Amino acid sequence: MTNQVAFIFPGQGSQEVGMGQAWVEKYPVARAMFAQADDLLDFPLSRLCFEGPESELNDTINTQVAIFVTSMVVLAVLREAGYQPANSYHYVAGHSLGEYSAYVAAGVLDFADGVRLVRERGRLMKQAGELNPGGMAAILKLSNEVVQDICQQVVAAGHGIVQVANYNAPDQIVISGHNAAVEQAIVLAQQAKARKIVKLPVSIATHSPLMEVIVAEFQQTIQNTPLNLPEIPIVANITAKQMTTLAEIQAEMAGQLIASVRWSDSIQYLISQGVTHFVEIGPKKVLTSLLKVINKEVVGYSVQTPDDMAKLLELRRA
Repeated sequence: MTNQVAFIFPGQGSQEVGMGQAWVEKYPVARAMFAQADDLLDFPLSRLCFEGPESELNDTINTQVAIFVTSMVVLAVLREAGYQPANSYHYVAGHSLGEYSAYVAAGVLDFADGVRLVRERGRLMKQAGELNPGGMAAILKLSNEVVQDICQQVVAAGHGIVQVANYNAPDQIVISGHNAAVEQAIVLAQQAKARKIVKLPVSIATHSPLMEVIVAEFQQTIQNTPLNLPEIPIVANITAKQMTTLAEIQAEMAGQLIASVRWSDSIQYLISQGVTHFVEIGPKKVLTSLLKVINKEVVGYSVQTPDDMAKLLELRRA
């Protein structure tokens, strides 16, 4: 159970103007997939990814499907190069939105259904942000227990809802909730000697109960989307364990909107299963950077460009 490979997929925050363009210029499958996405969405997502404007790309309704399509394009090119499930990668996982990319990589979703589902997820999350405005903040160098206690104190004091949204790595935590509650949690985190606190430039409190207003509608969309059993193991954000049934996957898709993303635990679970190499598929290299904090023994590769893929293929042949 050694030298196993996991493909991991980034979530919201990894978007950048120009993403995907280098792939489209070089590979017909990439051009075809962006064209298909444009048709499915009935708007030029490809142009938004390649040219911006950045403000529109950063709008949740666009961001999520843009990252998803870009990641799927990279995956498709890698598959053409021989990276097929089971014989080249043995596990998949995705951070928040990235979990939908992982579903496609595992054979749970096809690309077209994934585009529709992710677009609806983005639309509903934007709607939830308008109905229940909130905020998020990243807190560095405080333990999980201290941040959890801070959130509980804030809620108990009546400042509103705030909870841990992302356990990204040891001492790297993101909180989410009502703006007043997040601000109060920041004050307590400063008093607890957090090394750094960054208020995120968002108005949507993802992975918190403020998303509850859209869960029922999204559950209906999930029920109407064809799903298959995974061809290879996929690890859930909520439990940091493998999902094996369609009921588990459907529950994860809906529950993930309001539950914490246990990313650090997910990576540790994959390592416990023998994963030694992680390949991040998609724009930027946020997850590859987190790997270095979670476990310095494993190897991480980020595939953002065709040049990155060429290097990965060279390493594979070596």
